[in-house]
Amino acid sequence: MFPAENMKANCLLSIRFQLNLSLVAMALRQFSRLVRFISTTEPAKVLIGQPAEDDLDIGVALRQSREVKVHVFSGLSVLKPGQKTGETAVIDDCGDYEAELAVVIGRAAKNVTKEEAMEYVLGYTAANDISSRTSQFGQSQWCFSKGFDGSCPLGPALVSKDLVPDPSMFNIRGLKKDQVLQDCGADDLIFDIPTLISFLSQGTTLLPGTVILTGTPAGVGVGRQPKVTISDGDEFSVEILPHIGTLVSTFKNES
Repeated sequence: MFPAENMKANCLLSIRFQLNLSLVAMALRQFSRLVRFISTTEPAKVLIGQPAEDDLDIGVALRQSREVKVHVFSGLSVLKPGQKTGETAVIDDCGDYEAELAVVIGRAAKNVTKEEAMEYVLGYTAANDISSRTSQFGQSQWCFSKGFDGSCPLGPALVSKDLVPDPSMFNIRGLKKDQVLQDCGADDLIFDIPTLISFLSQGTTLLPGTVILTGTPAGVGVGRQPKVTISDGDEFSVEILPHIGTLVSTFKNES
């Protein structure tokens, strides 16, 4: 079961990213999985589209330098699959990972009930809620420890809610250098997705493009004996199946 402390009651609402609204509006048209890519024939253009292969794991394909064929849509980027996190600070060797399912809101939601909450969902993707544990435990608020530049990568595809009528069917895994450290079904969420959306929308409008992280499975580095941390050059993968695939992030220390 997902640990209660990872539900981030104090800062879940702050982990919201206002994605390109025109793209979200475009994405409301029929789609299964959206990806961002750069064309090999027109490298100056950043495009979005839908993978030609329905079952292709985009993150794994990119890591293996395989060709990914995409049916092109118009617009800009929602997600950046395969992008490195940039120079993410590691303080006192305390960098930690949190594999999570992310829910993307498709239309403005305020004071919604649990019964109607899923009507506001655009789709799902994977997230790594990267955390500095020294910063987290050094104060009462957790938000600072999770908000450094390059934190919370998302991807590798935005999966339509129509492709996954029941999100509890997702399985979430976190892997460091191919070693499985987290493995849990989304049906073990302490709070299900409708409950999260309803709670966060009370008195606050969730705009289209809002991203809600739903909590991480047991197995985070700080809770292990011995502890597991993210270091310079490490690769961490968040795998959510079916359909979403693998979000692969490579880490680099700030100098």
